[in-house]
Amino acid sequence: MSWRRALKDTARSGITVERKRLEPLIAVRGAAGLAIVIALSLWLFGPAAAASSAFGAFQAAIATFQRSWRPRPELAIASGTSLAVSTFLGYLTISKEPLFLALLVVWTFAAGMSWAAGPTIGLIASSNVAIMLVTVTLPTSVAQAAGHAAMMIVGGLVQAALIVLFPVRRWGAHRDALADALAAEADYARRLRHDPVASFDPQPLMEARNAAAVTPRQARRRPAELHGARGIAERIRPVLASLADPAMGVPAEGPARDRVRELLASAATLLDAAAHAIRHGEPVAAPPAALATFRTPDTGSILTGAPYRAMTRLNTLLQDVAETAGGTPQKDTSQEDTPHEGAPSGARGTAHSADIDGRSTPRPAPTDPGARGTAHSAENDGPSTSGQAPTHPGARGTARSAPTPHPRPTTRTRPTFLALIPKALKAMRSELRRGSPITRHATRVSAVAATGYILGTWLPLGHGYWAPLTSVMVMRPDFSQTYSRAVARLAGTVIGVAVATGVVQAATPGTLQSGTLAVASAALMYLLMRTGQFATQACIAAYVVFLLGMGGEEWTQTVPERVLLTLMGGFLAMLAYAVYPAWETPRLRTRLADWLAAQGPYVAAVFGAYADPSASNAPDVREALLTARTARAAWHAAVARATAEPVRHRGLSRTAADDAEDALAQLGRVAMLLEAHLPERGATPVPPAARFADALRESTHKGAKAIRERRVPTWDAVREALEAWETEDTDKVVRNTATLVLDTLTELSEALDTAVPPMTLDGTAPEKPNGPRNPKDSATR
Repeated sequence: MSWRRALKDTARSGITVERKRLEPLIAVRGAAGLAIVIALSLWLFGPAAAASSAFGAFQAAIATFQRSWRPRPELAIASGTSLAVSTFLGYLTISKEPLFLALLVVWTFAAGMSWAAGPTIGLIASSNVAIMLVTVTLPTSVAQAAGHAAMMIVGGLVQAALIVLFPVRRWGAHRDALADALAAEADYARRLRHDPVASFDPQPLMEARNAAAVTPRQARRRPAELHGARGIAERIRPVLASLADPAMGVPAEGPARDRVRELLASAATLLDAAAHAIRHGEPVAAPPAALATFRTPDTGSILTGAPYRAMTRLNTLLQDVAETAGGTPQKDTSQEDTPHEGAPSGARGTAHSADIDGRSTPRPAPTDPGARGTAHSAENDGPSTSGQAPTHPGARGTARSAPTPHPRPTTRTRPTFLALIPKALKAMRSELRRGSPITRHATRVSAVAATGYILGTWLPLGHGYWAPLTSVMVMRPDFSQTYSRAVARLAGTVIGVAVATGVVQAATPGTLQSGTLAVASAALMYLLMRTGQFATQACIAAYVVFLLGMGGEEWTQTVPERVLLTLMGGFLAMLAYAVYPAWETPRLRTRLADWLAAQGPYVAAVFGAYADPSASNAPDVREALLTARTARAAWHAAVARATAEPVRHRGLSRTAADDAEDALAQLGRVAMLLEAHLPERGATPVPPAARFADALRESTHKGAKAIRERRVPTWDAVREALEAWETEDTDKVVRNTATLVLDTLTELSEALDTAVPPMTLDGTAPEKPNGPRNPKDSATR
């Protein structure tokens, strides 16, 4: 991408106002805390202290808006306290410019490194440094500085108290995460009706898993509908895929395919109903027509074998979801709990696999090859765990007098606030190395802050801190956010200052009126915070004008300088990234290698479960799957950042990256259905699967190293293990799946082999040793 296009795209992104769900009650709560602090400070200390304390309460409220599954009162207290310490130390050194510059460099470098601990901590630290540049100018003595710092702590305490006393949608974020996961599966079911091998984005399921991490105290108070539904949601997705996949036995067209489409449509409707119930805390209103689809009498004659079992498992899972979400839909009573003519006698056996929380859950065990099918068409870029629906009365339609009790899910523990501190320090220490993008960001932002402060002080404009304040606020570790925020900061500042100046000129507000206008601007900012930086920066600009006006400064003292110095600070931030960048594009190969290094052990763990069914392999499969899912998310995030950068690729073109991504996604798809039918403990072992798993684990490790070193990976060990396997008489389904694994690895190598092949005498390129690629071939999708 050229610089011109990159600048155009980032500018458009910066001034875009997105349509987001607004949270007016949370905005009112934050504004109320700010109003309490301002009123108390005006009454006790006067306008200058009120301005300082208002900044503390303002920043504390912003901290609670950051990415968190529950507003942490500790974040508000920590934000107010860290701002108080910064302000007090800054005032002690402000009279000696070299000492203050040294403090500013150290403080901004630490704030830049804090992005290693996550965006929430990074944003809070950066905002505190930026606000400190303003608040150090307000006190006139050490005693006043100590008083201002104390009131900032009070501001954080007030916001924390309001969070505890007036919670808004106490479990709203958790409900939304779980409901979004179910809604994503509903959309997946609808897409499977038209594309039986449609892809699935696991991000909603990843978010639901993150939301499920709670403290022990929260676990005791968590609503019942948030217990266990996530594990069921994880098991629904592979069942949907196995029901729709033609490789499982349902033809592409015909009565069976039509019935499958009806079942998928009904499943989508029921999942949407469950999502709505969980989101709003209501009973499930299951549409009767959707329930009736699973009670159609002729389903047993239309669907046979694996598709029929998938249908019964899906029916059971949907009932379990409805029960967990708080409703009890009508049970299927039209079918008997006996094998029908298309189901093998062993179809009702049970196997065990790990569900999302690592516990063992019974599920129907396929006993014929058709139940396993070929694993190529269901993908692991979504989450599957090995578990399937528990087989209990009603799974095939018999009436149940009472709901079957489910084992209590194991609670995922979220660390306390104090426990996060050593983890954050460890993350920062791990990134403190040469070449780290976080270290480059910290170096860049500290240098720009010092340069901006020196230039702002040297220029005869006054209020020189506006330049470094802008730079610290807009700079981020990646290119697109830095440039888009710089544009948003400038445009929002101009609009906000213009509006606030017009109000001040027209109304000439006094101290109380200025404080009221500042609170109103803050409330509007809290309300619009999630809609984009442009609206947020406009509200912040108006807030600062009104707040400093309350402190006694005339608008003519702040407005012109603020606009000019904001422009200079934004320009310095953009220039710094161009001069000392941390491009993501050159690191794409490393991200791809990390994904391969994580995907390989996952596939190997699945094969290992077939090699030794007596061992408890399900937890290993689950952990490997989570690691692969995290690596996949990191790859997609890196590609999104690299796409916006004005940098040419270095050895990994856009086409090669897309083809390699397809191959690795296919590698996960190859393993998913095989994992969905892991053998029970008494099943016959498949010894060659162990050798294949070992070869796969070793080869993917070496392949990842080759990708990092810009070489094309080879799979000789995997090919030899497969050739040895073909001489033995073992499970053909597992062996055929191993063949598909080798095919996907070969496709990965072909995607990374960018060398131009020699031309033949007739002017055409020769076929590659493994045959031509045909991405439209259903056997390789």
